[in-house]
Amino acid sequence: MRRIVLFLTVTTLALSPAVSLAQSKTVDAGRGAKVDEPSNPAEGGAGQTMKDSWLTTKTKMALVTDKRVKARRVAVETQGGVVTLRGKVATAAERIAAEEIAKDINGVKSVSNALQIVPEVQRKLVDARDDGIKKAVTERLERDGRLRDADIKVRSDNSVVTLMGTVPDVKIKTYAADLTRGVPGVRAVRNELR
Repeated sequence: MRRIVLFLTVTTLALSPAVSLAQSKTVDAGRGAKVDEPSNPAEGGAGQTMKDSWLTTKTKMALVTDKRVKARRVAVETQGGVVTLRGKVATAAERIAAEEIAKDINGVKSVSNALQIVPEVQRKLVDARDDGIKKAVTERLERDGRLRDADIKVRSDNSVVTLMGTVPDVKIKTYAADLTRGVPGVRAVRNELR
């Protein structure tokens, strides 16, 4: 009897996101389908986090189902209803399509499109260079004594470095960006530290 209850519980938990999605109302929107939100969570705290997670999931699913975008190359993050797209795409048309898809998701307040255009023939070279830049920036930030209390994540897309995470104050935020700009190969810095 316990095995049956356990099986039903696990099955229910595994299927609940799919069932919720299947029960969501869809609306034909010309360029694509909009998926309504399952509920209206509170504007702050855990409710906003849940809403942001739901928006991220809906955006990723919409990107996967749209043939104009290679979704595996696009990272999606949501904070406060603002969707941020990061990664590398092959063409300007693919970059524009990804932004349009994200904007069409019901509940998205705005879209920050940080996608970099990298043609397929340059992809391997750029990926290798980005890996080296990310490693060099991470090492430089970790070695610096002023940044010991900082929680900084580094991402490099076509030599554009994004700094994410939290730091103690605005001076440290600026200092981290200045250190990053000094790393060879860094073309630009997006400072998203809080």
